[in-house]
Amino acid sequence: MSDIAAPSTFVRQDLVKERSAPIKTTGFIGFVRTQLLNSPTNILLTVLGLLLLWFTLVPATKFLLVDAVWQGTDRDACLAVNAGHPVGACWPYIKAKFPQFIYGFYPEPERWRVNLTFLLAVLLLVPLLIPRLPDKGLNAGLLFIAFPVIGFFLLHGGSLISFAIGAAIVSALLFLFGGGIRTGWRALMVSLALFAGTGVVIAVLGLEHDGLPLVDTRQWGGLLVTLVVSVTGIVVSMPIGVALALGRRSTIPLVRIFSVAFIEFWRGVPLITVLFFATYMLPLFLPAGFTIDALARALIGVALFAGAYTAEVIRGGLQAVPRGQSEAASALGLATWKTTALIVMPQALRHVIPGLVNSFIAMFKDTSLVSIVAIFDLLGVLQSSFADPVWATPTTSLTGFAFAGMIYFVFCFGMSRYSQFVEKRLNAHRRN
Repeated sequence: MSDIAAPSTFVRQDLVKERSAPIKTTGFIGFVRTQLLNSPTNILLTVLGLLLLWFTLVPATKFLLVDAVWQGTDRDACLAVNAGHPVGACWPYIKAKFPQFIYGFYPEPERWRVNLTFLLAVLLLVPLLIPRLPDKGLNAGLLFIAFPVIGFFLLHGGSLISFAIGAAIVSALLFLFGGGIRTGWRALMVSLALFAGTGVVIAVLGLEHDGLPLVDTRQWGGLLVTLVVSVTGIVVSMPIGVALALGRRSTIPLVRIFSVAFIEFWRGVPLITVLFFATYMLPLFLPAGFTIDALARALIGVALFAGAYTAEVIRGGLQAVPRGQSEAASALGLATWKTTALIVMPQALRHVIPGLVNSFIAMFKDTSLVSIVAIFDLLGVLQSSFADPVWATPTTSLTGFAFAGMIYFVFCFGMSRYSQFVEKRLNAHRRN
């Protein structure tokens, strides 16, 4: 009792000395303190980075926006002698040549066909990219099987009989490989509805009695050709790459030797050489009277070239899958093809998403090489527009290349960001 009643000797009687507030480590100020100015080396790198941004972004902004010309009908609006001040980008030139950059030399009355093709591609691609939407298999079948037939008919033209035959073949394929009786019938109905809807739209927009007028591929150009070449190369290179990657790991000597020889040959030849061979040399080896369209030859060369690079990327992913995965599948009684398709390959593709997307982005940019073999993609049409004397100014070429760079950046940056989203979603089990 005496201990409880006695006053405590551990109670502090004087006030605690005031201490300074802790250094802020969150927000913008915290980021600057902890990441940019936390050491002499980082301070030096930050200063150099700011100077680099100052000497690049500021002049670019002045050229593209501040000193740019926004109104005009010819080159006189973009000449410094008439303006009396420094002239930047000549945006009236982009406005005047914009249809040519998108469609190339495609006949103006038929450009609605290109717009309809772009619209169908977006309507089929966007649901496939959103994870929460159902029926991914059906959507993929329509995009990769039905859409190429519709797109080719719209862009190239042809008779209604050929369109009907293509629709019947595609619908039958979707029915046979629909993944079951119920799903197959559903795929058949959706495919027929897609073809029928396309036919109705074509009829409303001006279908002739004997079909769509033929538009030679030599009249295609601009962003249309860029997308056709890049998308075809990317899509076709995936199954080629998977087959070659599996063939290179095969225990059958003939298959392995063929895969290794194919990959090393196409990887050892520049893409420009492939395009030159496909455009100018391949017709010499074809039988008399048998010809292949120039754009089709370029598409084949690009697809085979991209397939060799994709095969090595996928092979790296296959090597990253532990052997225990296939051994466990074998212990469960799975066949070899089921083990590869359901166990090994999904994990391998998940490992190499950054590498695959890097190859796809490189392929999208490398399509500019087709302009060397007289196929006018976006850059080819852009360079041909420089010869127009109506818009010949000192800033025309800079404006055109800046505009093309923006288009390439939008597509490449979009692919990069979406790949990061997919990679993060598929690797959710590895988060801490």
